[in-house]
Amino acid sequence: MARLGLGAGIGAAAALAAFGGQDGPSGSPGGPKGQGAAPRQGALRLIGDGSTAYTGRQPHQPEPPAPLEPGETPPQFVVFSWDGAGELGTGLFPRFLELGRTHGAHMTFFLSGLYLLPEGKKRLYDPPNNPVGASDIGYLTDAHLKETLKYVRQAWLDGHEIGTHFNGHFCEGPGSVANWTPEQWRSEIEQARAFVTSWRTHTGWHDHPPLPFDYDKELVGGRTPCLLGQANLLPVARELGWRYDASSPGGLQRWPRKRHGVWDLPLQSIPFPGHSFEVLSMDYNMLANQSKNSTRAPSYNYPYWRAQATQAYVAGFQRAYETNRAPLFIGNHFEQWNGGIYMDAAEEALGQIAGREDVRLVSFRQFVDWLDTQDPAILRQLRTLQVGEKPSAGWAAFLHPAQRT
Repeated sequence: MARLGLGAGIGAAAALAAFGGQDGPSGSPGGPKGQGAAPRQGALRLIGDGSTAYTGRQPHQPEPPAPLEPGETPPQFVVFSWDGAGELGTGLFPRFLELGRTHGAHMTFFLSGLYLLPEGKKRLYDPPNNPVGASDIGYLTDAHLKETLKYVRQAWLDGHEIGTHFNGHFCEGPGSVANWTPEQWRSEIEQARAFVTSWRTHTGWHDHPPLPFDYDKELVGGRTPCLLGQANLLPVARELGWRYDASSPGGLQRWPRKRHGVWDLPLQSIPFPGHSFEVLSMDYNMLANQSKNSTRAPSYNYPYWRAQATQAYVAGFQRAYETNRAPLFIGNHFEQWNGGIYMDAAEEALGQIAGREDVRLVSFRQFVDWLDTQDPAILRQLRTLQVGEKPSAGWAAFLHPAQRT
């Protein structure tokens, strides 16, 4: 991809100022814990039409991961992730960015490419097995698109990951992503990438600052709409050099493995208070079990459902934390379903989890950084632990070299 000089589009100084100057918003004392400076003066290099830019190493990243020492207890990883990741005028995107700063938490934001394409240009989108311009999620207004750009910029500067939720979110009928071929997934991914890297061209907003990252390098994973179509996506993900996929439904709380050379990081079944069955670790699945897919159920249910959703997340955390230390993956949407109770539940659960000993609130990318640093024999040993199973003789014996399988 061609990289333009600093004179293209908005000037480098103006763009850097938009990121907060040399210190920037990510340099504030309340930012997420971890190392990494804000972009250096002069480091900005615009890419393509200037929609994105290289601005140096991402700020606020954790210390480089290290292999577990023999007998060391694994950290408890928790990943909060967000599907769509658009600001729809509800204030939810900045709310959770602030929550991340408060608790030193990093998250993954799966950006829908269409959220950076104006509706007036929707015929640029050619979705597989669907009419040109079609989408099962709405295009954003110009005002919401600008807000989304603002908060995606801030998310990256705060140290969060920007993944992809693809584009049109087709879950039903013959055009569903469940039926897409690898070639069609390749087309969808390329279009999502193009909408992110060419938003200036598509909007005409050349006076707006670029996104402060090279998306071709930033994009290393995603989550499919409705958790469908992973089988045909994975070969393409591997070809593209993706490091993980978060699209499997109903995974168990066990240590993950790779499929087609890509880390498979599923949403998981977690305890559902008051029921004998378990629920998927995502807000929509809480809703489906509580209000039978209604997003505006009678409000007298909200206090109980809010507490139940919070307790489910915390129960899933507690089960792993006290036993096999399997990572916990939580999925969310920036939606005010049932009075916003699922947003409240996510916030409360994160607050209860944060600050506990050995707990790391990370993005998917940061988690696979850690996985890829570990001794494969230790990871194999961790995968032998079942849901809720704690090493009978303790971690020191379980992960001692003489005990590995």
